[in-house]
Amino acid sequence: QVQLVESGGGLVQPGGSLRLSCAVSGSIFSIRSMAWYRQAPGKQRELVAAVQRGGTTNYADSVKGRFTISRDNAKNTVDLQMNSLKPEDTAVYYCNVVGYDRNLQPQNFWGQGTQVTVSS
Repeated sequence: QVQLVESGGGLVQPGGSLRLSCAVSGSIFSIRSMAWYRQAPGKQRELVAAVQRGGTTNYADSVKGRFTISRDNAKNTVDLQMNSLKPEDTAVYYCNVVGYDRNLQPQNFWGQGTQVTVSS
């Protein structure tokens, strides 16, 4: 049974920083991509940042230059360093992992979500 265990959310003032972490519990044969999504009240879930196995990253335009995604392939973890946070970054943040089982069937896993609130 694979689970994604998230940590690091909370309340922070505008301009502050938070670091989100996600660890894969259980075994995935091969992980292709690891990512963070977010969903604000009344809005659709959106991709914040993703990192491929080889290290290629991509970011939403709204977070470029402020957020950094990193992964540890040996530990199967992915972190999101969030700096210069703005009130509009307030959302529930979800970890996502896409991989394959031993039969090369695609697998898609989601964390339970962690709340990030940016407010003075």
